[in-house]
Amino acid sequence: MSSQPPPLTHSHTFGQEKQKSGEKRTLIVIAITLVMMAVEITAGTVFGSMALLADGLHMASHSAALAITAFAYIYARKNAANPKFSFGTGKVNALGGFTGALLLAGFALMMAWESIERLLNPVEIQFNWAIGVAIVGLVVNGASMFILGDHHHHGHSHSHGHDPKHHHEHEHSHHHDQNLRSAYLHVMADALTSVTAIFALLAAKFFGWVWMDPIMGIVGSLLVANWSVGLIRSSSHTLLDYQAPQKSIDALHRAIETEDEKIADLHMWSIGPGIYSAMLTIVAKTPANPNTYKTRIPAQLGIVHTTIEVHPQKT
Repeated sequence: MSSQPPPLTHSHTFGQEKQKSGEKRTLIVIAITLVMMAVEITAGTVFGSMALLADGLHMASHSAALAITAFAYIYARKNAANPKFSFGTGKVNALGGFTGALLLAGFALMMAWESIERLLNPVEIQFNWAIGVAIVGLVVNGASMFILGDHHHHGHSHSHGHDPKHHHEHEHSHHHDQNLRSAYLHVMADALTSVTAIFALLAAKFFGWVWMDPIMGIVGSLLVANWSVGLIRSSSHTLLDYQAPQKSIDALHRAIETEDEKIADLHMWSIGPGIYSAMLTIVAKTPANPNTYKTRIPAQLGIVHTTIEVHPQKT
């Protein structure tokens, strides 16, 4: 007698095998950033401008952060059907977001450190060069933000072989994609740096407020730190199988329970951007087939994998 387990009768890819729009947009932004990096480093070297050279090197670190986002998308798509991933590769998205958030926190710390150093030890500023670099950086980052920004909705197909009800289209808002949010926040942080730099440099040039440059740097670092903490919190919740939002839990209770059927145990957690897995234990006076309860689950909850146990109520 063979001891081999029975073959799987349904897929656990849940749409992760399809290329996300965020992947395409991230690759476009990486290309723009690399071109800008090469131009600034070349110009800085040829014209002897440390401001241009420094910003070009900063663009290089920015490209590295965006590369992590792109890698997470590609890895998740290429390994979507890998059976070693119990619920597909959706959490690679959260892992990319978490890694990007840590880099964002490091960027905020570097901004604060450099700003405090400049506040204590002011240096001579070449205002025209510095303002020019900041304006160019703002234009490039503004374009990148537009490319990566919320395009209102993204369609994803999520199917599950043993439950036809889940062959449907979900539309997920931008915040569900933690990997894309990481890339967007990196670009936004750069744009914020450019805005504060332009404001501070103009104040220093025309009013002599040299201290404004490091002060605005500290303000910017605090904002970036706040963004990174929010992304670390949301992505870590996904990685640690945090329970789904209470409104989703309540909606599931309302959909399943009747006067004679109650949920005794419920676990619902995210397995990818906007998609969930659920495990339920139901106690009923007259137990029904598990598929009966599955058909009650609203499609808009995004539950693509369900395990249900049904037990008779003890009398």
